[in-house]
Amino acid sequence: MHSRLANLRAYLPALAFFGGFLWDALTIGRSVGPTDLWILSGYLVGAAAILWWLGHRHHAQAMAVSEGDAAPASGRSIWWERAPLLLLQFLFGGLFSALFILYFKSSSHLTAMLWSLGLGGLLVANEFIDDKYHRFTLTWALFGLCSMLLFNFVLPFMVGSISMVWFYLSTLAGAGLTHWLRKNTRGCPGRAAPIWIIAGMLAVAYPLDLIPPVPLVKRDIEVGRNFARVGDEYRLTLEKASWWVFWRELSGEVHLAPGERLYCVSSVFAPGGLSTRLYHRWEHYEPIRGWVTVSRKGFGLFGGRNGGFRGYTYKQEVPSGQWRVAVETENGRTVVVHAFTVVTDVPVEPESETVRGL
Repeated sequence: MHSRLANLRAYLPALAFFGGFLWDALTIGRSVGPTDLWILSGYLVGAAAILWWLGHRHHAQAMAVSEGDAAPASGRSIWWERAPLLLLQFLFGGLFSALFILYFKSSSHLTAMLWSLGLGGLLVANEFIDDKYHRFTLTWALFGLCSMLLFNFVLPFMVGSISMVWFYLSTLAGAGLTHWLRKNTRGCPGRAAPIWIIAGMLAVAYPLDLIPPVPLVKRDIEVGRNFARVGDEYRLTLEKASWWVFWRELSGEVHLAPGERLYCVSSVFAPGGLSTRLYHRWEHYEPIRGWVTVSRKGFGLFGGRNGGFRGYTYKQEVPSGQWRVAVETENGRTVVVHAFTVVTDVPVEPESETVRGL
């Protein structure tokens, strides 16, 4: 019985982390509002309070051991000691899952997905490190990363701008908050250096386009024919995927007649009050030169629409082959990339067509 309880305790941290991840996956959508940011801020405040309390408890226990006053461990005290760690694990899981859902699930960067998986494994591994000094170092780093990623979203949301300066200021604020909290925790457990290393990595990753331009979040992007605006809806003729391609609804091919226009419609969530310009970068793949930019067309938009703020561009006399359209900000930051294949020598089958509103 005791061995089963011990085995259960070993898996509780991982269960707590993935419980937080599942909770946010079910409760947070692809758009984000003030309520979502208040909830995530509450997670961060809760994690900060637990970390501060754990630091004080660790210092008190170390003092008791040095004075020979340590109390013998009991089954109840062991569970009581684990409870705040599990709650911290749940809060970290909720923060990371929500932030990666809002940031990276809507992006098209494989690097970001690998980064999220690596951080998830790192977070679970944190609870299996016996040395509390190293555990605090890692936990401060995770808290600092959560703070920086959340502030990267909140500050542009509040000021209504996606300028690069707000990213760097919010990163500095998140790292500074974590450093201040550690300095004001009794005994200053752990090290502060990893916090600033992570901040430096984020600062380098941002101009390299490895981080999406928050708080913009991709909602939808489609390429098709016969564009029409009906009321408040953009309608586009798309092609359904073949029945054996069961994992996707729409085909990755677009059949065009000679001289027919090809439209790209994109929908991107932005908070109310944010005004900016987005661009569609049309690129065609050439065997020798690789991806070649054919055109970059922009459109001015204002944020706050529930369905995302939309724009469209089109091209005519489109040659066959591999194409992609990147949705970009004014300074070239990528929101999403949509790849497709243009076919011009085979007519489209009418039964494969469908009209979708965006």
